[in-house]
Amino acid sequence: MKPKSKKSQINIAEEKFNSGLQLLRLHPLFGYLKREASIYKDTNFKYCPKTGWAVVTSKGEIFYHPTRRGEPEEWMYVLCHCLLHLGFGHFEKKSSLLPWNIACDAIITKFLKELKVGNPPLDISSNTEFTFGNEEKFYQHFLEYGIDPKFYQYSTSGSGLDMYWTEEDETKHGKNLDLWQKTMASALSQAVVDSVDVAGGIDPRQKSKTKAALTKEWFISNYPLLGAFASVFDIVEDRNVCSRDGIQVAAVDSELKEIYINPSSNLNDEELRFVIAHEILHVGLRHEVRRQGRDSYFWNVACDYVINGWLLEMGIGDPPEVGILHDPELKGMSAEELYDKIVKDLRRFRKLRTLAGLESCDILERSKPVWWNTQEGVLLDEFYRRTLSQSLEYHRNFSRGYLPAGLIEEINSISQPPIAWDVELARWFDEHIIPPEKRRTYSRLSRRQSSTPDIPRPGWHLPSELLESHTYGVILDTSGSMDKKLLAKALGTIISYSISKEVPYVRLVFCDATYYDEGFVKPEELAERVKVKGRGGTILQPAIRFLENAKDFPKKAPILIITDAECDNLIIRREHAFLIPKGKKLPFLPKGKVFTVSDSVI
Repeated sequence: MKPKSKKSQINIAEEKFNSGLQLLRLHPLFGYLKREASIYKDTNFKYCPKTGWAVVTSKGEIFYHPTRRGEPEEWMYVLCHCLLHLGFGHFEKKSSLLPWNIACDAIITKFLKELKVGNPPLDISSNTEFTFGNEEKFYQHFLEYGIDPKFYQYSTSGSGLDMYWTEEDETKHGKNLDLWQKTMASALSQAVVDSVDVAGGIDPRQKSKTKAALTKEWFISNYPLLGAFASVFDIVEDRNVCSRDGIQVAAVDSELKEIYINPSSNLNDEELRFVIAHEILHVGLRHEVRRQGRDSYFWNVACDYVINGWLLEMGIGDPPEVGILHDPELKGMSAEELYDKIVKDLRRFRKLRTLAGLESCDILERSKPVWWNTQEGVLLDEFYRRTLSQSLEYHRNFSRGYLPAGLIEEINSISQPPIAWDVELARWFDEHIIPPEKRRTYSRLSRRQSSTPDIPRPGWHLPSELLESHTYGVILDTSGSMDKKLLAKALGTIISYSISKEVPYVRLVFCDATYYDEGFVKPEELAERVKVKGRGGTILQPAIRFLENAKDFPKKAPILIITDAECDNLIIRREHAFLIPKGKKLPFLPKGKVFTVSDSVI
């Protein structure tokens, strides 16, 4: 029998680890702690020794062995061990780190054995026949009498040190280390409460008059702008649901009309007001519809900055203790403007925390690409727009609370029909293509007037250099699966605009398995030249590189890329825009404008 390859063994080890990670996510206590941590495969053994299983850092990062073969229950045990170092507050400054680390390992081993979580690997001891009560007593005993070698077997690193202090040990992605203990206490409290409820025959999901439910009633009674939305949304306080969807604090689903609040976040009344208002504004301002092909996470971040700034200005509740996205320097910017700023400065805005968690979205879009193409989706969108507009009018009439001018302006703009994609495309052309300036010259005389036939008249003339600069490039993905009607509509809009703005020629490049340069084409001939040759993905970068380096193509001329979005990652060094079908998404963060072609107004 042929032995399994090394690559196959690595895949099996990874599958076992992922299964253990899934068991961890489903646990009522450790599932919440896991969402606060970051877990990485230590490919180069920078932190985790080759003889170990995993180590944890003071920044809340767990690095695990890349190829070790373990059962899912063993991996669950190892990861729980590492998380408890954080939850128990073990990252204290001690004069001697090794005795302290081993003392902490022994206490964690006892805790996991009593809790019956996972199975310890064979090389990690589960013997808890010792009498010391806590870590500090263990530590003092080791300092005085030395470390018994058998205690080294409690470590998940194989060397006695499975806690790694980093230089930034005071924070974890902006989170104070003390909050790990608060998180642990909150998760334990909620797990006990749910267990008692279940034992008494009460379903925790059906409990009424919780803090969140009372907060919802407060909005309905006291804040007309958001009360109408609060009345139609259900507040779901289910720790298991939140754990399954990876929701740390809160999230919203406009389709299901549900706001999710994680009970383990232990929000007080004022924090709940802030969080629920935050999620309601995501829906009311139609953020999931306005995304329009943008990256969902960075669009969520941009919307959060805007909403949080308004809520702080309005004085609705208090921000949750885990922190929010807020920067006074970004005040006055719209979500669209902020998104453009974010994608140009990813180093500053990467790995941020929304209310759903680190690098997660609290705007849930589980089935929107299909659902929003139905008539039902359009009707619900109209309902949300109308509700927000009417709520604003009611709020003004009764003078209930302060509203920032920026929020009022955005609500008014939401109540208006969205600008059609072809109008937005025309605006983009107006910004980047300057109409040529005609000149009169005697080198080309106009027809003489009958009243003064002897007097020559100068004729209108367009210099050739202006003709060459007054153009743009079109890269057309001819192997794409874009609908023919939508493709015809896009080309028709481009042709009509070019003719109306007197664009003499357009540089056309087809792109299939390779690119085909059609040279400069008259706008009215664009539709005749286009022939879709195949289906599936294509590679557009060679065509873009060719057009950028073409000597006869003006250096400042913009480029319009028409594709079905099933393409490669593109690097474009000049002004550009994309034209893609509605519901599609580019496989990279675009720096240029993205126009989605659709027959509908949304």
